[in-house]
Amino acid sequence: MNLLEVGGLTKRFGANAAVDGLSFAISQGRCMALLGPNGAGKTTTLKMLSGLLEPSSGTIRFIGEARADIRESIGYLPQYPSFFNWMSGKEFLEFTAKLARIPAKEAASRAKELLERVGLKDAAKRKISGYSGGMKQRLGLAQAVIHRPKLLILDEPVSALDPQGRREVMELLKEMKRETTILFSTHILHDAEEISDDVMIMDRGHIVVEGDLQQLMRDHGKPQIRIKVGNADPAWVQGLRDRPFVREFEFALGLITLQVTNLHEARESLFREFVDQGLEIEGFEMGQTTLEDLFMKAVQA
Repeated sequence: MNLLEVGGLTKRFGANAAVDGLSFAISQGRCMALLGPNGAGKTTTLKMLSGLLEPSSGTIRFIGEARADIRESIGYLPQYPSFFNWMSGKEFLEFTAKLARIPAKEAASRAKELLERVGLKDAAKRKISGYSGGMKQRLGLAQAVIHRPKLLILDEPVSALDPQGRREVMELLKEMKRETTILFSTHILHDAEEISDDVMIMDRGHIVVEGDLQQLMRDHGKPQIRIKVGNADPAWVQGLRDRPFVREFEFALGLITLQVTNLHEARESLFREFVDQGLEIEGFEMGQTTLEDLFMKAVQA
């Protein structure tokens, strides 16, 4: 069942269409990753969906929601959240809960519950100015779900974090996706593969790929071999593109990448050539093309 349906969504800034006629749906209980290069229109799209930016045209419809203002059903965390640094984490969450019209007693209880959940229980009374980047991002997540939204929208939630902070936030998102629908943008494709059910790839204001992640990988995934050789004859390397089992050939920085028709046939043939040529093999990997491969093809098309 769809939670949100978008039709013909467009945002123009002067003569430039930052977002140009997007139509898509977000299913209830799913996690969708929004991907795309810088300038693709991701942040503009998220701001329109969250009610922070007025569309130039198009429709945004919450299924089963009669109110014209849908912001009460949405939790939003921008890429660079701002805080009242003179407040403690507890004070900030109670304040945002009251802004969401939650009664004071319930606000205090909800703030306490979320601070513990996001791992800030021991820092609840510390000033936010003393929080690390990861702690602030976890506080931002708590703020975004304080009112139990139907849809949680996150703009690059881990892009500014160190590896430890990123891992902490990703673990929290895995928990939260069990309770609410999530739409998040990211440049880190591994994160999209790790937690998302659906992906939408944007480029220059348009959707270029959209759908169930696993189905997309089944539809677009291709057998692939990566070879790192230490003493390869350049003529032999370039000649690989003419092998009957090779669909696509790429050679960069000493790494040969082959998309092949049959992994078994390609492996047997290549191993024979390694022996005949006396090549020193530094690396040999077999597998399927990844979300990164799909992403690069989509945005370069």
